[in-house]
Amino acid sequence: MRSRAIYGCAGLALSAAERDFFHNVKPWGFILFARNISDPAQVKELVIQLRDTIGDGQAPVLIDQEGGRVARLKPPHWQDRLPAARFGALHETDAGAAREATYLNARLIAHDLSQLGINVDCLPVLDVPQPGAHDVIGDRAFASAPATIIALGKAQIEGLMDGGVLPVMKHIPGHGRAGTDSHLALPRVSASPEELSASDFVTFRSLDSCPIAMTAHVVYESIDPQRPATTSPKVIRDVIRGELEFDGLLMSDDLSMRALDGPLSVRAREALFAGCDLVLHCNGDMDEMRDVASEVKELEGISLKRSAQALSHLRAPSPFDVAAAQARLADLLGEFSAERPA
Repeated sequence: MRSRAIYGCAGLALSAAERDFFHNVKPWGFILFARNISDPAQVKELVIQLRDTIGDGQAPVLIDQEGGRVARLKPPHWQDRLPAARFGALHETDAGAAREATYLNARLIAHDLSQLGINVDCLPVLDVPQPGAHDVIGDRAFASAPATIIALGKAQIEGLMDGGVLPVMKHIPGHGRAGTDSHLALPRVSASPEELSASDFVTFRSLDSCPIAMTAHVVYESIDPQRPATTSPKVIRDVIRGELEFDGLLMSDDLSMRALDGPLSVRAREALFAGCDLVLHCNGDMDEMRDVASEVKELEGISLKRSAQALSHLRAPSPFDVAAAQARLADLLGEFSAERPA
């Protein structure tokens, strides 16, 4: 039986201590960062090593491969992909071209990942940026109009899934109004429930069929002034599972981010108690991972059911002509050519 956690690792290959730890705790999955990536052969081998520790050749291996400034796979071995905002800009003049371009871009990202054995991408970003917010989201969002985000987010989800990669929508129920970067501090949002429902939450509500979602380390003061969404039973129960009707697999954002405080074991316990199905720990620090593991139990009950449902969406990539897709994408983008820097 697997545990309710996703862990990172420290380097380009697993240490003996990491192998033993993963074998013993049997995490639900793993996540890769730039520190884990050198070239395609090395990444493929690391993915195999990770899965071997738990004896599951199809175990989820996640990555943040959005395009633009959030991309773990980079040149010279992988092509740069454009940030979401470029597709949102195209949507202003040609909605159909923007949807097709978004789909093809996601399909090309999925191809890059599936070639390495990576089967989960932390994408799409469905946050709705608001004036005056911190630029931690910025051009990672498609646009400021929820309708545009919904249309292009749907295309992105379809492109990833057709390419054999599970999407993770983030950061539910919305990070676009946050005035600080949750990697560094805890954002607090003072908007009313009505404002949040009409803007920030609507994208997630409209795409609630996405199999996996990642929480926001954001306090919504009008809903729960004490706790960020990740550790708030009220936000998860009343908003994410209630108002947004999301019944998929819910994972926390990274527990080691500075938006959260206290020992890692406490953070993990609070996130799971609040209603997260899985907790995410990214930095590969062995002491911190052991602390998280001390509070993470086996995946069971409704969380196990949600996991099985999410993983049931994994399928082999459909037939795909990479060169033709790249040429068509460049044609659709025109002046927003993929050859231009992101």
